Amino acid sequence: MIDRHQTDTPLQRLILFLASNAGLGYAPIASGTVGSLMGIPFFYYLSCFGWPLQLVTFAALLFLSFWACDEAGKIYGEADDGRIVIDELVGYLATVLFLPFSWPAAIIGFFWFRLFDITKPTPASWFDREMKNGIGVTLDDLVAGIYAAIALRLCLWIFG
Repeated sequence: MIDRHQTDTPLQRLILFLASNAGLGYAPIASGTVGSLMGIPFFYYLSCFGWPLQLVTFAALLFLSFWACDEAGKIYGEADDGRIVIDELVGYLATVLFLPFSWPAAIIGFFWFRLFDITKPTPASWFDREMKNGIGVTLDDLVAGIYAAIALRLCLWIFG
């Protein structure tokens, strides 16, 4: 639990706002799943851009996540505090990056991402276990997102 004095500055409040995906990380149960929901509207808007702008936007969010996760972890006193869910946004967006928006892609991608984020296949589990900082917190979700991207594209190819 954080003390009030730890979030007295506007920068600290901004960090926690970003790290929690505008507060979704404060959900009382399944904060990672709830935080991942932020990815669906981001997918919708990101899919309107051409691939170069999608790539630049994704890279910017990736580096924002490295920073926000690291700083929020310092504020909370735990590198991978459950309220930190911007990494789920990055992982979900990795799942759907460069795809045109559709509800089937959004929903199937969401379930694949959550499955791989929860089970953490190698090397996601290594990042989760060994890198206790903002980069490790984000990279385990990025890896889960890459696995989910492959699974989603196979589903869309087979059933699409």
